[in-house]
Amino acid sequence: METVEKMAKLIYYAIDDKLGQDIAVLNVGKVSSLCDYFIIASGSSSRQVKAIADSVEAAMTEIGVEPRGKEGRETQNWILLDYGDIIVHIFDEENRGFYNLEKLWKDAPYVEL
Repeated sequence: METVEKMAKLIYYAIDDKLGQDIAVLNVGKVSSLCDYFIIASGSSSRQVKAIADSVEAAMTEIGVEPRGKEGRETQNWILLDYGDIIVHIFDEENRGFYNLEKLWKDAPYVEL
């Protein structure tokens, strides 16, 4: 089984591969028992948001990890992929600014990958 850190890096690179913007990795495990990491990224269109989510799912499936839950595939303006220890949030630019998860979780330290 992959470590959480290795999975976070894999997700980061899958997002980067589809030109995801402003990728942020927050160690929410330091401030909450919800999960270890939030990985947040933006796409410039609903099409790109879907492409980023597809890239993350494909990369994780390759290592035998499937999401516990998925939300937002219908609207494609905020897709959430729940991998247990890692929750991935992929926004379009408007919703990223509106929900501003980084501010909401401001006590969670950023992680450099």
